[in-house]
Amino acid sequence: MDNKSIQQIFSISNQAQFEELTLQVFAFQFQNNPVYKRYCEYLQKAPENVHQVMDIPFLPIEFFKSHKVISSNKVPQAVFESSGTTSENTSKHFVTDLEVYQQSFLKGFTNFYGPVEDYCILALLPSYLEREGSSLICMVNNLIQQSKHSDSGFYLNNLNDLNQKLIQLQDKGIKCLLVGVSFALLDLAEQFPMDLSHTIVMETGGMKGRRRELIREELHSILKTAFHVPKIHSEYGMTELLSQAYSQGDGSFQYPPWMKIIIRDTEDPLGIQPYGKTGGINVIDLANVNSCSFIATQDLGKVHPTGTFEVLGRFDNSDIRGCNLLAI
Repeated sequence: MDNKSIQQIFSISNQAQFEELTLQVFAFQFQNNPVYKRYCEYLQKAPENVHQVMDIPFLPIEFFKSHKVISSNKVPQAVFESSGTTSENTSKHFVTDLEVYQQSFLKGFTNFYGPVEDYCILALLPSYLEREGSSLICMVNNLIQQSKHSDSGFYLNNLNDLNQKLIQLQDKGIKCLLVGVSFALLDLAEQFPMDLSHTIVMETGGMKGRRRELIREELHSILKTAFHVPKIHSEYGMTELLSQAYSQGDGSFQYPPWMKIIIRDTEDPLGIQPYGKTGGINVIDLANVNSCSFIATQDLGKVHPTGTFEVLGRFDNSDIRGCNLLAI
């Protein structure tokens, strides 16, 4: 799609605009994404008989492990890859325009938290720093640069340095965002409990065999007690998406205007669940305009009438995603 259409995606302000652009993106990807087109044809779906958003097929997320899911002839500027062991087949997201990703996460963050430059951003993401191709590292690195705060930065295993920096910033009353993978935040909480009342603590999920899996409520309870904060924030994102949803402490996630969550029936993958019913999470992410915007994830959840959603688990607990999910 051209730049004008992409800018329209990030300017969506109402449901009618979202539906119109969603159908345009579907038609574009049907014509330009060979993998998605074959999948749609198998289901006998095409722009000619898809007239509303609920008619659009969702590509199973496993295709990102076995196929090159792309809607562009351009050479990818980046390839984001999911975490996994050497024996696992990982997901790969071929990104032909990094500026689209940057627009998505910057506008998304600003929607929920205000200007990035208002924060000192400290990142505790050791498992992601230790490998290449992490979309989360790309995002957080850009946010750190945008924050323009001299103390913003990454921390690997130097928890003592992070503890000292957080105490200094807390004493100065500086507004901070501490974003971390779950097991590393737990390590920090156990070794250096401290008052972080001026800090937003945000977990991105992921134990990935480092520690015992915890349900989100248990994790958040431990972190709230250790850091003296009223709530723990969460980020919902994954390698296959260029947009993120955020929870500001109540377990309910909100998403930006160019994104939508639909819950599918676990017994009928083409069936849609009503509000409040648990099922598989389908994601519409229009920022994925150059790959696939319609993805059936392996996550379980439910959508509330307010439009917020909860993440409740996974279809297969043996394959725990490294980015924002705690198994239950």
